Amino acid sequence: MLYNISMRKFDFFRQFRDAVLILNKKQEIVYRNHTFKRWFKNFTSLKKLSHNTGFDICPLNSDNIEVYSPIYHAITSKENFFARISYQSELNRIFYYDLQAVKKGSYTIIFFTDVSAQNKLNDINKEYQKLKQKYGQLLEENEDLQKIKQKAQSQAIRIALINKVSNTIRESIDISQILQSALKELAIMFSAYKAYYAKADNNLFTIKEIYGEKKSKTTGEIQFDEKTMETIAAREIAISNSLTEYVNAKPFKQPVLRIVIPVHHMQNLTGVIVLLSHQKRELTEEIEILEAISSQLSNAITRAELYQKNIQTVKELQNTLKELKETQIQLINSEKMASLGQLVAGVAHEINTPVASIKSNNAIAAKLLISIDDTELKEMLTELNNIDREAVNRISNIVTSLKKFVRLDEAELQEADINKELDLTLELIRHETKNRIKIIKNYGNIPAIKCFPNMLNQVFTNILINACQAINGEGTITITTEFQDKNLIVKIKDTGCGIPQNQLNKIFSAGFTTKSSGVGTGLGLAICTKIIEKHKGKITVNSEVGRGSEFIITICSE
Repeated sequence: MLYNISMRKFDFFRQFRDAVLILNKKQEIVYRNHTFKRWFKNFTSLKKLSHNTGFDICPLNSDNIEVYSPIYHAITSKENFFARISYQSELNRIFYYDLQAVKKGSYTIIFFTDVSAQNKLNDINKEYQKLKQKYGQLLEENEDLQKIKQKAQSQAIRIALINKVSNTIRESIDISQILQSALKELAIMFSAYKAYYAKADNNLFTIKEIYGEKKSKTTGEIQFDEKTMETIAAREIAISNSLTEYVNAKPFKQPVLRIVIPVHHMQNLTGVIVLLSHQKRELTEEIEILEAISSQLSNAITRAELYQKNIQTVKELQNTLKELKETQIQLINSEKMASLGQLVAGVAHEINTPVASIKSNNAIAAKLLISIDDTELKEMLTELNNIDREAVNRISNIVTSLKKFVRLDEAELQEADINKELDLTLELIRHETKNRIKIIKNYGNIPAIKCFPNMLNQVFTNILINACQAINGEGTITITTEFQDKNLIVKIKDTGCGIPQNQLNKIFSAGFTTKSSGVGTGLGLAICTKIIEKHKGKITVNSEVGRGSEFIITICSE
């Protein structure tokens, strides 16, 4: 009851807007108003409040940490105490208060007046004064800069436009693109509704590129008036408010600003740029821009023309080189076949003589065998005689096949059964396949086609020999023939080592070979390609490393 009575006498502090804290002689807190409780929500003890406060007036060198707290001075002072203090909250926010301690009898009454806003306002005012002073200085500097800016602005615009046009021109070597880029930039700068480049030919001009009113593009030659031509001849820019675009052109409804810019290379006039604008303006500093762009455009056009000529020359040289390579392949193939034909003819003649003798002796021996009485001896000699006869027939067939293979007398198209030609080729390469490679024939019912049989036999031989060499040990070669949509198709598939993907597009090129040095010349498949192209056909290949290759030959039968 005594506590409540003592607390009631401080109730009039409840309405104070300032925070109020009352302590007794024992420095015990006897009262805190609502404002204090609201401002210092995290208040737990006077000591903690003291530690969280500070002020600018601090005693020198003291071991007592309390001496640095304004709360300590407010309590211990025998007189009334006033100070501006700072308070650090739990969230590390800083607040500022005017602290006033009043001694009343046995009590110390401490008032806290919030001056944080005032402090902040003072700081803002100080900053404002600084900024105001700085603003004044900047204003003076700005006036000077504006003067410099006005002088430099036109120069900057001029340089920027020249650089922009230069970069655009430099990025291309296409004359049309160069002119379009330059015309576009000039049209934008001078508000031109039409801009074009006309190539010079004595006193006449031909419009080559136009930007703007494309529907009004003039075809054929145009000519300018005498005064304009004199200005162009003097390498100067002709500027006029004209009622006509050029001589004999349809008149404008009202005068149009016409700018004619000559483009020279060395001492020669290459052309003119013409700008047409509805705006009326005086051209002073822009003249330098136009002159600079004209000079750069002249160099760009000359460079582009030289480049185009070089490209054309390179293309011609490439075509010539290609023709030389094709001629070389044809010469090599012709020489190869001619040599082979002579060799085969000589070999055939040399073989036929002894073969005829052996064949005659074999026939005589067969007749004499009848007179032998010893049955066992007769059977043994008869068997040997039959073996010799088969061997002689085999030699005769090989010689015949060789003579058919080369057929040097076949210079014109002839009808041939490709299935038989494949069999002929297989007979000649039997030494490559015997006892090692299995040949699977999937021959279709195909008609005879007009072709050069000896040349096709070259193709089949080359591909089959390559297939045999690609097979290590035993393997299989599958030959398929079919006739589709008036096209003869021959597929030769092997189970060899295959061709890497990065080499597939090279194997038909002359000089390229996957074989080791001294084994292949790199001309075989190149020759095959030319032979198939001569037959109006094509040859392709599918291959996978480790699984084999398949060559597909397609020949039009018409």
